[in-house]
Amino acid sequence: MSDLLGTTYDAVTAHVSGLPPERLEEPSRAAAWNVRQLLFHLLLDAQRALVTFATPADGEPDVDDVTYWRPFLPGGEDDAGAHARFVVAAADAYDGAAGLLRQWTVTSRAAAHAARTADPAGPVATQGHVLTVPDLVSTLVVEATIHLVDAHGEPPPAAVAHTRRVLEAIYDEPLPGSGPEALRLR
Repeated sequence: MSDLLGTTYDAVTAHVSGLPPERLEEPSRAAAWNVRQLLFHLLLDAQRALVTFATPADGEPDVDDVTYWRPFLPGGEDDAGAHARFVVAAADAYDGAAGLLRQWTVTSRAAAHAARTADPAGPVATQGHVLTVPDLVSTLVVEATIHLVDAHGEPPPAAVAHTRRVLEAIYDEPLPGSGPEALRLR
């Protein structure tokens, strides 16, 4: 799973690095953000991953790679509006996209490396929950895969298959269609 995170993060890097600056300013499929702002949101995930992999948790996991998503689903307790506004303001504080792209590239590589070297048996804590390292990595793969589709990119087939499995477990039903477009959240 750790290798899949690295492959997925590399796909995000290749996609956004290959876009001309004006395409980074185009709307993403994530309603609140353009592609550049969406990349900043993913940067926050990679930074959170670095902290989480370096901070073993006390206690047993209370969520897995499926139940972790409940607060973030429509009707959940997550305040997505505040986060969306923060992402816009913080992403817009960068002087152009080059600095953000550099920070994403370095941070995503470090997060993928940390995932490969983390103790898979050790619990970690993030966002008020404890989960296993493999379950955390799974959540990062799902997030990066969905947002790569949101950024009009093409995720690796293994990331699409993994994300599809997790989404079908979350919704307890098969997703319609096939390929990356089937991953569009409801």
